[in-house]
Amino acid sequence: MKIRNLIGDRAFYKRLLAVMIPVLIQNVITNFVNLLDNIMVGQIGTEPMSGVAIANQLIFVFNLCIFGGTAGAGIFTAQFYGKGDQKGVRDTFRMKLIISAVTVAVAMGIFVTMGEELISLFLHESGDGLDLADTLQYGMDYMKIMLWQMVPFAILQVYAITLRETGETVLPMKAGVTAVLVNLVFNYILIFGKFGAPALGVVGAAIATLIARVVEMLIVIIWTHSHKDTHSFIVGAYRSMRVPAPLVKQILIMGAPLLINELLWSSGMTTLNQCYSTRGLEVVSAVNICTTVSNLFFCAFFAMGSTISIIVGQRLGAGELDKAVDEDSKLIAFSVSLCVVVGAVMAILAPFVPRIYNTTENAKSIAASLLLVSACMMPVNAFAHGCYFTLRSGGKTLITLIFDSAFVWVIAVPVAVVISRFTDMPILPLYIIVQALEFIKVGIGFYMVKNRMWVKNLVAE
Repeated sequence: MKIRNLIGDRAFYKRLLAVMIPVLIQNVITNFVNLLDNIMVGQIGTEPMSGVAIANQLIFVFNLCIFGGTAGAGIFTAQFYGKGDQKGVRDTFRMKLIISAVTVAVAMGIFVTMGEELISLFLHESGDGLDLADTLQYGMDYMKIMLWQMVPFAILQVYAITLRETGETVLPMKAGVTAVLVNLVFNYILIFGKFGAPALGVVGAAIATLIARVVEMLIVIIWTHSHKDTHSFIVGAYRSMRVPAPLVKQILIMGAPLLINELLWSSGMTTLNQCYSTRGLEVVSAVNICTTVSNLFFCAFFAMGSTISIIVGQRLGAGELDKAVDEDSKLIAFSVSLCVVVGAVMAILAPFVPRIYNTTENAKSIAASLLLVSACMMPVNAFAHGCYFTLRSGGKTLITLIFDSAFVWVIAVPVAVVISRFTDMPILPLYIIVQALEFIKVGIGFYMVKNRMWVKNLVAE
């Protein structure tokens, strides 16, 4: 493919930025406040920060299950919208609500009955002098409050994702900005006991997150129901929860691999972090710092993934198949180019950001090294991420399951388990080896996207 075929015209980039910028801003602000949240908890000590990090790693699995569970219906939402079928959009909205309710019930049951055992998997004796019992208690205290935010989180995602898929990206951004500011203010008040409030530590951080999540949910719900003229899918959405049986079947067939994929992928990432944790609590702290800081920079390709899904999905639904292929190539090229620049900035800042944290010098040093590795891998991750969302936009959900989760569990996890359990290899080379495996995924993704297996209109009559 010629380089000029990877560069769009002004109209293309105008549309790209109109979709991407609001998603990017919301992601950046959310992750920036998560970083500040992380730093605030880190001021209490290494054990509280590690306990919260482990609990959040488990909640991360739930979050991705919500995204995966609603993604199958979301593929149809984007294509129904591209076709101009508001009834189809309404049906997919209802299906997302049903799937989310089931996911919340299952997740709560698991965390209530097995929370302590799951957190304990990440706690290993080492020579760093840190208290494992305290870390476990901090993690449990945090998780007990965070369970309550699962319901507003799930409802919020159903509304926000549907709005984005139907072209409204600004409102979810505004709601997200408001929520993170609320979270930041209540973090400061409740973690440290300001303005007469008690100093609640990690419990205060969890309460602040819960308050912010409820505020964000209410903003999105109220706005959507007050704009029925422009978002008519919400009219009559709750008159029943009936969804046409053929559509339910299609969504479940297509959505099941996405839910399974997010469950397997997120649990795979959690397993990788558990492998890293065998090197001690300082490594848990360092990986937490690396993950939180990296996620702020990774917003670049996270936002581009959503952009690819929306733009390409709408083209496919409108029957513009060749246009979808052409724009997909340009979108992936833009994502990779953007991440070369963002990765360079991240590499420059890597030695300095961990100094902000109140943790051991060794943990800060490890975190700086891990950040540098993540920065170098950003363009590679961007390409793989773009391939994933390309395949998903055309409904190739079983292929994405193989591409994403099979890769993690068949290649990455076994490598990490063998090295972490049967060698004394330090964390840095272990981390580099696991990250470098992403090059295999890039080769597979390039082949899958290039042969156009994903080019399909799912909502054609």
